[in-house]
Amino acid sequence: MSRAQPPLGRPKAAAAPTGGSEVHAVTSVGALDAAELPADAIEVGRIADAWGIKGWFKVLPHSASPEALFSSKRWYLQPSERGAKTFSGTVVLRVRETKDHSDTIVACAQDIPDRSAAEALKGARVFVPRSSFPTAGTDEYYWVDLMGLDVVNREGVALGRVSDLMATGPQTVLVLAFEADGKPQERLIPFVSAYVDGVDLAARRITVDWQPDY
Repeated sequence: MSRAQPPLGRPKAAAAPTGGSEVHAVTSVGALDAAELPADAIEVGRIADAWGIKGWFKVLPHSASPEALFSSKRWYLQPSERGAKTFSGTVVLRVRETKDHSDTIVACAQDIPDRSAAEALKGARVFVPRSSFPTAGTDEYYWVDLMGLDVVNREGVALGRVSDLMATGPQTVLVLAFEADGKPQERLIPFVSAYVDGVDLAARRITVDWQPDY
């Protein structure tokens, strides 16, 4: 059965990469290296606050299935879009350990030695490269990989392009954008094997058993 696996929640728009080799000071006792945001970076969460006194911090993932946070040991941070900023541009966080804790994730990293350094990361946006995600199972797909795919039915009729996905209980629904009479429209198709014949990521196409007038 085809399944859309949402470890990312909805894909977030990444800010433009920033270059440079300088070091951005985070606190008086810790520093993170400047970095360029990878071309395939996906925003997967944000840092909520410090946790404990040894430099650990809480992370709020964008999804209930945050496999990407556990699979990558290099997180790329950008400052929160709101509030005070303790660093600028993009910095790389070398993660030592990540684990579940209640309804959040907690982690520790190099160059974050204590609570003060961890507090300076509060609000930071967390990105990881798509290439570091764990391999999806058979007939499972990451939401980010389905975004932008063209959807056609068995007769080859174009039904639209995937503009969003919605989780409705155990089921994922494709949100397709298309035009009718020059006006933007939306079409919803459940992403289940009863309607989805196949997903061709290389061709960027999804084939479904669905008619335009459904």
